[in-house]
Amino acid sequence: MTDELYGERAVREAVLECFDNRTPERDYTVQFTIPEFTCLCPRSGFPDFAVLYVRYVPGPRCVELKSLKLYINGFRNRHVFHEDVVNGVLSDLVGLLDPRFCEVVGDFNVRGNIKTVVRAVHRAESWAGEPDAWWQPRDEHAG
Repeated sequence: MTDELYGERAVREAVLECFDNRTPERDYTVQFTIPEFTCLCPRSGFPDFAVLYVRYVPGPRCVELKSLKLYINGFRNRHVFHEDVVNGVLSDLVGLLDPRFCEVVGDFNVRGNIKTVVRAVHRAESWAGEPDAWWQPRDEHAG
């Protein structure tokens, strides 16, 4: 018999949730930095670590932060490629929120002497805006 801790249960049962955008007439940007992202390599099973950056211009809905935290924590024991992490998070957010714009960047730690950064973007057909560049890769060798 294993006793599941309440945090483990919360992560296992996690569902992304949203709430109505209370200012839908205005373009504004919501940004999140998720500095402790982890998942497992589907080839080796070794852990991968990243900083995820999420930025969106809300449409009718905004993401609820606790649900986002639990959803992201659900990746820690999943075997998933870097590209699938970023595209999957973007697809889930777009499906939930119907944003005017959404961008997800996965800035993965160096592993095997290779630095991986994956960026995926969604723009609603009706949105003519263009957010400024906002993200730069981490310089892991800066002194």
